[in-house]
Amino acid sequence: MSGWLPVAPCIPDRCARHTGAVRAPLPAALLLLSGCTLVLLGVVCVPLVRLLGAGPRRRLTRRWARAVPQAFGVRVMVRPHEPDRAPGEGELVVANHISWLDIPLVASALPGRMVAKREIRYWPLLGPLAALGGTLFIDRDRLRALPAAVRTIATALRSGSRVVVFPEGSTWCGRGGGGTFRPAAFQAAIDAGATVRPVRIAYRTAAHYSAARDGAGHCPGPGAGAVAFVGADPLAASLWRVVRAAGLTARIDVLAPIPADGEDGRRALARRARTAVLGPEEPRRSGQTAVASERANRPAESVHH
Repeated sequence: MSGWLPVAPCIPDRCARHTGAVRAPLPAALLLLSGCTLVLLGVVCVPLVRLLGAGPRRRLTRRWARAVPQAFGVRVMVRPHEPDRAPGEGELVVANHISWLDIPLVASALPGRMVAKREIRYWPLLGPLAALGGTLFIDRDRLRALPAAVRTIATALRSGSRVVVFPEGSTWCGRGGGGTFRPAAFQAAIDAGATVRPVRIAYRTAAHYSAARDGAGHCPGPGAGAVAFVGADPLAASLWRVVRAAGLTARIDVLAPIPADGEDGRRALARRARTAVLGPEEPRRSGQTAVASERANRPAESVHH
């Protein structure tokens, strides 16, 4: 079994439920139209944006990425952590993975080169544009291809790029403890001498944010199930569920950087990052076992990395 395959037990019927206020169909349809229009506008403008200088390109990317969740009716809260990386220094951004919304959320705070499965390169329209945007395509399915994937990420980090990875390997609904952070990408950070930047993503309803928070800054109670994009959930169903759910807030916490000096090894580095993002990993229950094929855990049209 490949080290890149997911281990999530989440399924739409159990995990992707919204229990709060809902929008009427017409306002929800207008939000869906505005969100999809903004996404398509960003896709079409990729070749032009690449002509800009690095500074203007980052600022424009951040503004567009932050506007995407808002266009779908999701409020965005970003809590940055200083200092930022030094100019020209490679940085590996690692985040927990809940939804397709995670991608623009991370880009709104830390725009960088995304890591994606190689099949996306051959998708009509989106594949070539993803390549233009600097996406790093890797072979997830073959264990033999893992060293090449590590080298690809390490090369990008050595060049001073920021690389964004979701090391759980699949989406988790956010109601449980989350998945294991797989160590391959962390080996790339060690090889390149890059910094690891943990990022915590959480989705909540208005009711959660009106409740008291614990001392660590987490919001009590389960996450907002409407945004969970898990299992065999069709993308169209997920989009409609998000725009129908009223009062959703996405929060992204950019956490303190972790130096990847190579002393502890990739597995220890992965555990440190996982603890920073999700807390210490709990023992796996019997139902949370690895699947033999990613098709058993993800739809073919999924954007999961």
